Amino acid sequence: LGRGDGGGGGGGGGGGGKGGKGGGAAQASSAQSERICARSSDYSQWYLDVIAAGDLVDASPVRGCMVIKPAGMALWEGVRDVLDRRIKAKGVQSAYFPLLIPVSFLSKEAEHVEGFAKECAVVTHHRLRAVPGGTGVEPDPDARLEEPLIVRPTSETIIWHMFGKWITSYRDLPLKVNQWANVLRWELRTRPFLRSAEFLWQEGHTAHATAAEANALAAEVLDMYADVCESLLALPVVRGEKSASERFAGAEATYTIEGLMQNGWALQCGTSHFLGQNFAKAFDVRFQTSDSGLEHVWATSWGMTTRLIGALVMSHSDDAGLVLPPRIAPLQVVIVPFAAKEPADAAAVDAAVSELRGALEAEGVRVHVDARDHLRAGAKYFEWERKGVPLRVDIGPRDLTSGETKMSRRTDSAKLPLPLADMRAAAATINAELEAMQAALLDTARARIAAATFELSSYGEMAARLNSDEPSTSGFFLVPWADDAANEATIKEETKATLRCYPFAEQHRAEGKACFFSGRPATHMALFARAY
Repeated sequence: LGRGDGGGGGGGGGGGGKGGKGGGAAQASSAQSERICARSSDYSQWYLDVIAAGDLVDASPVRGCMVIKPAGMALWEGVRDVLDRRIKAKGVQSAYFPLLIPVSFLSKEAEHVEGFAKECAVVTHHRLRAVPGGTGVEPDPDARLEEPLIVRPTSETIIWHMFGKWITSYRDLPLKVNQWANVLRWELRTRPFLRSAEFLWQEGHTAHATAAEANALAAEVLDMYADVCESLLALPVVRGEKSASERFAGAEATYTIEGLMQNGWALQCGTSHFLGQNFAKAFDVRFQTSDSGLEHVWATSWGMTTRLIGALVMSHSDDAGLVLPPRIAPLQVVIVPFAAKEPADAAAVDAAVSELRGALEAEGVRVHVDARDHLRAGAKYFEWERKGVPLRVDIGPRDLTSGETKMSRRTDSAKLPLPLADMRAAAATINAELEAMQAALLDTARARIAAATFELSSYGEMAARLNSDEPSTSGFFLVPWADDAANEATIKEETKATLRCYPFAEQHRAEGKACFFSGRPATHMALFARAY
């Protein structure tokens, strides 16, 4: 089971589970403690312990920023490789735009500047100088920029400046570009992957001749995101539209996919925005129509970020460490050879391990042989369990004599028989088990969402559940809702729950119902939850 599209199936909030502690990359990397806190004891600390045990991140000397270590980067690369192929299959081309954006660009779209102004880092000088008569360096007063630059929090403004140069005619449309980049949104309270000042993402931007075409593309991208989450990460999501209060700054509609973590908190896993003509008007991007008219273009933007790694960890992992779905796992199988005293036995074990490794690689399985002779087998087991490798296979002289060994499954520690007479057949058996594990993880996550989605008729019921100390009372709350920004803000203040989305699949049920909060006729079925 190689990494691929498979079958079936943006920056954001902070906070922790009930009774949870705050934390950051420094806690996550502190001494790689042997002990992992139990989820039931402190979910937030458990999360930090798991990513430390998995060796995913380290502390950065820059507050709010994390160092993504090779194991963590391998997970992001797995998402990136699959998603990039899917994006390009839609006719989207790769591009790259500057990290620094003139501050005047941000102010051209009123809602956009309001949404991002407080998160922007600003560059005011282009060089440093030695401190006169002292030590260290300081900004050179003679190097002040004529116009300050912001470090990109998102790229709509500079991309639309460029689109204005590239688009003149209907023949230039649709224009579809995507970039893989880093962005900076200044954060003081951070949590690795879930909320950090700097994070990695892809951001797609498109321009279209009609509103219908742009909106259809935004919806199509959301479906792509949902399928990547479900088929690659075994992460089921709810697809819906954000309320006006939660909409992306400058968008006419924001579409979202929402995941549910094991503690009953939601996590936004990807968004796609129908921007209407807002940015086209702000940057005066017009095109000549086929009948020689002149119109502003219609637009979308959409993105997925490294917070998906946090969602992956919190959706599947357990009190022993990481649990990784096979399709995204950087290593899917680890083979642990057992030492043999007799040279002939040692040679036979080496040959068998080499043959199985070759057969697995021929199947497209990512496999590693742990031949470290300074560690006991138990220490190896412990390490690979914490790092979430889906399957472990032990091979020693006794296994070769019996013609069978065991493969150990990370998800439940079950030991399954593996005949060794035909290594190609053994590799096929392993590959089939990886497929079964992938499906089982998705089924388990779907069942958890179903069990933690509560349909309530009164606000009092939801508030009581959210204020309870019982973790089983958190989850998604699907309720009839009369759209009202003030009431939405009241609920957030009183319960810390936010309106995650209006689920597409549930909107037909709103008719004839009364809002669970105000009693007015419902306009939507809404999904509330506490969220990261």
